Amino acid sequence: MFPLFLSHRAYHRLGNRVLAVKVIPLDITVELQKQIMSELEILYKCDSSYIITFYSAFFVENRISICTEYMDGGSLDVYRRIPEHVLGRISVAVVKGLTYLWSLKILHRDVKPSNMLVNTRGQVKLCDFGVSTQLVNSIAKTYVGTNAYMAPERISGEQYGIHSDVWSVGISFMEVIAECRCLCDPPILPVGQFNTINLSPFLYLLCPQDHAFILHYDDGNAEVVSMWVCRCLEERRAQAQGKM
Repeated sequence: MFPLFLSHRAYHRLGNRVLAVKVIPLDITVELQKQIMSELEILYKCDSSYIITFYSAFFVENRISICTEYMDGGSLDVYRRIPEHVLGRISVAVVKGLTYLWSLKILHRDVKPSNMLVNTRGQVKLCDFGVSTQLVNSIAKTYVGTNAYMAPERISGEQYGIHSDVWSVGISFMEVIAECRCLCDPPILPVGQFNTINLSPFLYLLCPQDHAFILHYDDGNAEVVSMWVCRCLEERRAQAQGKM
């Protein structure tokens, strides 16, 4: 979310793990400083298998480094033609991650494919809480986030609650399925690619947890996502080597 940050991988010797490190210069605006502190506060508070793990933060010279879990599959926005049985389980994880945040009275406010991360273990996690907010009486008024995924009440500057995050989830998955930004009605699903009985109504209703599409794939089977991520990464490597 921060426009001036540099992100890279690092290896923690004592912990024997690879980390993602977000480095942010301190010569930034007060507003960005507030967003950074908000993200650290939220990451420190969260303890969920559907939220990116926060390890530490430290200052070096004129910058702050934020160390989090490294997701080797990257973000969902770089994937194409996600099979329904994989997308279903990704949807379950995203909904559970948001439900966890809401239980802490936290709105994400920037739900989009690039903030949904996957790894080769089949895990799916939400990240980037730089514009998240603590809910006050389940209502917020400020205007931040990414316009393409905003609910109508947010764009018009009205009060909003958790339903605005739900809207963003629906728009995000419409984009993933249609492989383009959805600026009008829910897209018509490609013939033969998806189960239209469950998925089409899901796109219209956006993502209640008791919807048939969510219930059908809420089986805890991480291997499905793991195999898909591994296969996609192998295909990318092969394509990259072919261009060399």
